[in-house]
Amino acid sequence: MNRRLWHLITGLLTPAWLLLTLIAVLIHRFIPVAPWLMVHLLFLGAVSTAILVWSQHFADTLLRHPAPGGRASLGARLGAHTLGAVLVITGIVGGWWPVVLAGGILVGTNALAHALLLFRQSRGALPGRFAPLVRYYIAAGIALAIGVTLGVLMARTDIDGESAERMYIAHIGFNLLGWVGLTVISTVALLWPTVLHARVQTTRASARGTLPLFLAGLAVLGIGLLIDQRLVAAAGVLLYLVSLGLVLVEALRLARQSPAVTFAGWSIGAALTWFFACVLGFGLIVTFAPSWVAATDRLGQLVPVFAVGFAAQILLGALSYLVPVVLGGGPSVSKATAALLDRGALFRVIVVNVGLVLYLMPVPSLVKVTVSLLVVGTLASFLVLMPRALRQNRRLRQATDATAPPAPRIAAAPSRRTGATITAVGALLLAVSLGIAMDPAAAGIASGGASADRVSTGHTTTVEVVMKNTRFSPDTIEVPVGDTLVINLTNDDEMVHNLVLATGVVSGSVAPGTSRQVDAGIVGADVEGWCSIAGHKVLGMVLTVVAVGAEPQSGDDSPAMDHGSAPAGGASSAADDLDLMREPDADFVARDPALGAAEAETVHTLTMRVEDVETEVSPGVTQTLWTFNGTAPGPTLHGKVGDVFDITFVNDGSIEHSIDFHAGALAPDRPMRSINPGESLTYRFTATRSGIWLYHCGTMPMSVHMANGMFGAVIIDPPGLSAVDREYVLVQSELYLGAQGGEADADKVAAQFPDLVVFNGIANQYGARPLTAKAGEKVRIWVLDAGPNVGSSFHVVGGQFDTVFKEGDYLLRDGGSTGTGGSQVLDLAVAQGGFVELTFPEAGSYPFVSHIMSDAEKGARGVVLVSP
Repeated sequence: MNRRLWHLITGLLTPAWLLLTLIAVLIHRFIPVAPWLMVHLLFLGAVSTAILVWSQHFADTLLRHPAPGGRASLGARLGAHTLGAVLVITGIVGGWWPVVLAGGILVGTNALAHALLLFRQSRGALPGRFAPLVRYYIAAGIALAIGVTLGVLMARTDIDGESAERMYIAHIGFNLLGWVGLTVISTVALLWPTVLHARVQTTRASARGTLPLFLAGLAVLGIGLLIDQRLVAAAGVLLYLVSLGLVLVEALRLARQSPAVTFAGWSIGAALTWFFACVLGFGLIVTFAPSWVAATDRLGQLVPVFAVGFAAQILLGALSYLVPVVLGGGPSVSKATAALLDRGALFRVIVVNVGLVLYLMPVPSLVKVTVSLLVVGTLASFLVLMPRALRQNRRLRQATDATAPPAPRIAAAPSRRTGATITAVGALLLAVSLGIAMDPAAAGIASGGASADRVSTGHTTTVEVVMKNTRFSPDTIEVPVGDTLVINLTNDDEMVHNLVLATGVVSGSVAPGTSRQVDAGIVGADVEGWCSIAGHKVLGMVLTVVAVGAEPQSGDDSPAMDHGSAPAGGASSAADDLDLMREPDADFVARDPALGAAEAETVHTLTMRVEDVETEVSPGVTQTLWTFNGTAPGPTLHGKVGDVFDITFVNDGSIEHSIDFHAGALAPDRPMRSINPGESLTYRFTATRSGIWLYHCGTMPMSVHMANGMFGAVIIDPPGLSAVDREYVLVQSELYLGAQGGEADADKVAAQFPDLVVFNGIANQYGARPLTAKAGEKVRIWVLDAGPNVGSSFHVVGGQFDTVFKEGDYLLRDGGSTGTGGSQVLDLAVAQGGFVELTFPEAGSYPFVSHIMSDAEKGARGVVLVSP
């Protein structure tokens, strides 16, 4: 195999991983453990493959001594790493621990083998000015082996609390700062001046003492995490940061002497800037976070910045320079290939870096979505340019090989930096505008303000209002009538808030730790305000503007009317459209209540994603529910005692949410915390006790979040559970209807006055689409009362229960001590659950209800259709 073909084949592995990363980004809403998957496809796949290839290539160049085994050895290492990475990713996505273990062992062992071979290669080489740079690659391989070991342990062990958090931080440190960081520092030491066409005699990275300082930083970081000393860990990051600063000062000096003019130069320069910023952020988080739990949470938010700002840009920049060099074909052919890869260079760099800055700012969530799509699309353009560059290089080389007239030199287009900059800024503005247009209220755009008939005094009253603990402070503002009111809102709370005034003025979403100025217009009368985030007004988040000197007004004419939970635009409640005797449409499909057998796997890995979904809850009545994975109730989890549930919780909703699994016993601080839209967290628990357990959103007001669909069931089979012919799950809950297509009415929730009481989310659905059984079959029905306010008394008309299991134990089993005992109801308070077993004596229709009959009449009923 010739040199060019070898580099072509090995070089295609990295773009293949990049393509998989892009696909994962585009379909992340539909795949399990999406945040983990996207990060590891990039780092474990694309970046690590590139490191293996290029570290060996640079080692061969620097040492001028062949590597043991030559290309065959590198090919074996690439094959082993690729197989190991595929096994790790497949195992995590599928929840197959043995596969994860096998893949982790393969990746870690391969990293050590890579380091050992580089060490042997360097031992046989002659001394050189830049030969010490190879030692970075050796140290990086050892760091990867440590990081992978920690990752495999986290994927399997039941380590909880701060020990798990410290392990996670060490995993990030050794993988990102060690494996990726040390490799990049060594490579860029020579690649950077080469890209800039700058002459260099020596480098800071190869100087005596630089690498030991980096390694000392990593070692101190690891020791600090091991002994649970935050300041020691922070000192390790500081040592690493000092070493990095020394190296980057030299890189900056070279850039000032020979400014970058290509995509490779701009992209690598931007990547190094983000690298320094991320390491600095790493150190600040470890130093100042109030706990290891908080540090882990904040570092998890830093990893995507490291991925896009540093890793993706350094990878694409390096490939843009190295691919034409490796493909060869002579100076003119290489320049033509490089020119094609340089298309839109300045535009791409500006969009990616400014877009990333915009993403990190407290902008509305839909703006983050549109900007991130633009950034991802811009990065993905490399996957379009690279195949074109390969084809062009091959075509030009064939023309040269055929002794045809020399191909005309394809030079880079004349510099149009101003045009590229304007275009990039325009694209970013368009993305921001599109995000705002899709959610204008979140950006503070709303109608309202001063009325034309209000007489202005020409004076402005400015008031500072702080939002904290779900309160406005002050909650009453006195303003002279006729003054223009300006409110400076500051959110010192831990959740998103807003301010809506009865005049129609809307502040837009105000993220935690940010401020916003609201022009309330001319005040002509008393005005009421509130936070319109669901349930916040019910919790007392109201504001009153008192117009001092205004004429008294009747209650009907006052703008201080109560708009807090009235349907938008004053629309009537969807309850007005209820007709519980109405049949559903012919194509209606009820939620499947059947419960399958628990899976054999002992580790259950899945993603729980919050989605706002408009759902028909009764024929002709829809509500926008906040759901787990698109349904209310959310998916039913099923396992055995001792099983581990590894949950990735992703908030793709419009406000803060959280999740609380009653099936797991653990400290709630980190896994049950509320997260903002676009954020995610990992929730891992071991099911140590049997029963049917509630899970729900725990964000305040919890009653509203649960009433709007955020609940579900976890079933942990009791040991020795007898076999039955059929098994069903019914989750009872209430609905407090807002406007058609709207959200729950928070006032009704607080008053505990439900419009509907339902099984599995939809009123009377099992009356229209009955459960089925056969006469003589043993049927088990699990029942959970999710509430949030109303208990249940589950009863099957015409049936008698021979077995009743409630809250973890049997109240009656196979007729009890007499053998003839029976039960007629399973009574449950809110959040309690159990199951009943019965045998239907003959064919017929057996209604089941909550025997709190007014609730049955509100939709808590269904039918078991028994055939002969």
